[in-house]
Amino acid sequence: MTFAPNILAGKVAYVAGGTRGMNLAIGKRYAEHGASVAVMSRNPERCAAAEEALLALGVKAIGVPCDARDYDAVAASLARTADELGPIDLVVSGQAGNFYAPVSTMTNKGFQTVIDIDLVGTFNVFKASLEHLTRPGASLLAITAPEAVRPLHFQAHVCAAKAGVNQLIRVLAQEWGPAGIRVNGISPGPIQGSWGMENVASPTAGLVEMIRRAVPLKRWGTEGDIADAALFLASDAAKWITGTILEVDGGITVASPEMAHFDSLEALEKDPRARRQ
Repeated sequence: MTFAPNILAGKVAYVAGGTRGMNLAIGKRYAEHGASVAVMSRNPERCAAAEEALLALGVKAIGVPCDARDYDAVAASLARTADELGPIDLVVSGQAGNFYAPVSTMTNKGFQTVIDIDLVGTFNVFKASLEHLTRPGASLLAITAPEAVRPLHFQAHVCAAKAGVNQLIRVLAQEWGPAGIRVNGISPGPIQGSWGMENVASPTAGLVEMIRRAVPLKRWGTEGDIADAALFLASDAAKWITGTILEVDGGITVASPEMAHFDSLEALEKDPRARRQ
């Protein structure tokens, strides 16, 4: 175990989109280190299953079904969390929507849906949490994406939504910092077995291998990579970090397209352009 087992003892976490994938991994990591955890998503069955998985780790846990796009429902789920588990120390806004489509065939409804889930949903989760947060000491975390800074074809909706999330993080870090509330983001790279990889990238012939080859570290990320980063940002080791977008992506945000041609340092050094001077 990389971190001490009790670093979140006595803390309460609320994880939006926390019933599967990397967000559930974050909730579990928080629980493994002593936090009580509430997980939220639209699906009541997944909320119940995630609650059961968290309870099995020996902590207090609840599933709170609601839609991140509905501010009043989000506010009610946060109020329930505070009533049942106590004042909230950690908030993760990880809900997301995605599909591949060029702007020429994308509907207004499709574009708006992703904006509402990702960007408006993050606003709703953070704004509604404010009255329940411990002050000072609360930590808010949004899950963003490399598309926030790297334009990608067929992803106009995600690029716009996540760019907005990044700026919301930075503004809230300014506005809520005087209350001792930290606000940060994690930008995950391609995660093995994630919903995005399985349902968005995989159906496109050759795209998955192309993505893997483009990552400088030449491997997929794991849910554990993201959970560990989230644990660090939630811990006192990050108590002077706010307004930061942590890229946990194997280097893909800074990679050039040519990286896909090199599987090793030796291959790169053999490139004709790599002459010794």
